[in-house]
Amino acid sequence: SSPLSTARILVVGAGGLGCEILKNLAMSQVPNVDVIDLDSIDVTNLNRQFLFREKDIGSSKADVAAKFINERCPWMKITAHHGKIQDKDIDFYSSFQCIISGLDNIEARRWLNATVTSLVQIDEDGDPDPSTIIPIIDGGTEGFAGQARVILPRITSCFECSLDAFPPQKTFPLCTVAETPRIPEHCIAYAFTLQWPREFPSKKLDADSPDDMQWVYQKALERSKQYNIDGVTYMLTMGVVKNIIPAIASTNAIVAATCVNEAVKLLTFCSQSLNTYMMYMGSTGVYSHTFVYEKKDDCPVCSSTLQKLTLSTKHTLNELIQILRDGDLRLKMPSLTAATSGKTLYMQKPPALEKMTRPNLDKALSTLIQDGEVITVTDPMFQLS
Repeated sequence: SSPLSTARILVVGAGGLGCEILKNLAMSQVPNVDVIDLDSIDVTNLNRQFLFREKDIGSSKADVAAKFINERCPWMKITAHHGKIQDKDIDFYSSFQCIISGLDNIEARRWLNATVTSLVQIDEDGDPDPSTIIPIIDGGTEGFAGQARVILPRITSCFECSLDAFPPQKTFPLCTVAETPRIPEHCIAYAFTLQWPREFPSKKLDADSPDDMQWVYQKALERSKQYNIDGVTYMLTMGVVKNIIPAIASTNAIVAATCVNEAVKLLTFCSQSLNTYMMYMGSTGVYSHTFVYEKKDDCPVCSSTLQKLTLSTKHTLNELIQILRDGDLRLKMPSLTAATSGKTLYMQKPPALEKMTRPNLDKALSTLIQDGEVITVTDPMFQLS
């Protein structure tokens, strides 16, 4: 039997890119597919996410996509998972032969990359065991631009190696938003960051709720008229709240085709796989090129190198945590333990442990650790420390 008929594939994301990927897998006779997505279907998805219909609004993207293809293509056996990728355990990810990612945010990509990399076992000579390597094919689109990438954990560069190529997500200064709005995005940011908490102090804004988004849109529109700012639309409101860049169906189709093509090559060894990155640029024509993303020698995910940090003895533990968050590592909620003494310096969770270690935040590092001591850092961004 063909490797395609027996391999298990995980598709992460059932949005614009995910719908195309699932369709291409079905047309490529790859039957054993799982798909996972947290989102529900919104009316704005219907113009390009062709597995969904108006009657599906409010339903799980993963459930509807799996049901549609299973009914249309009887040879397919797609299993849907509605939820966060972080809610699945390590055994779930180790059960696949290939993972195709159609995620739309950096944080989830980093978590998936770290999780799959952690599955690779290293032998006595320090070499990765090929049987434990699960390829990740990462696709992404941004308007008329797109990219596809092949990651062989511990062999090629990983997603974390190229984190510098992805600047932190854009935010707006609160003082500008509140006092001197100049662009439509400022009006929208004001509506959902300042007006919503005042109007609904006990209710969290649900970006997937049409009612909530309509409220934000109307309030932003009122503010834009007050300051004579044009350009506030419902689609722009969705984009600012969800940090979404408008998607182009043709870009999704091109990138998804590349991703599935690479999956077929990796599973069947029928041809040379992409090494390692393809970029598509369609704003002024149809142009693409490939290049090799080099491994980062001190990558915190795919290398075994200790991260070295030089600090003054006067630096506090809280300042160190801020460096870990705002510096090159871009961690989210780091917890720290002194490796030599085993002393817990600060733990973000559970609440009782956080409260117990909170007094350490204002202490100088010289009172907590020794010079040259190794600190173990854990973070929800990664499966590993």
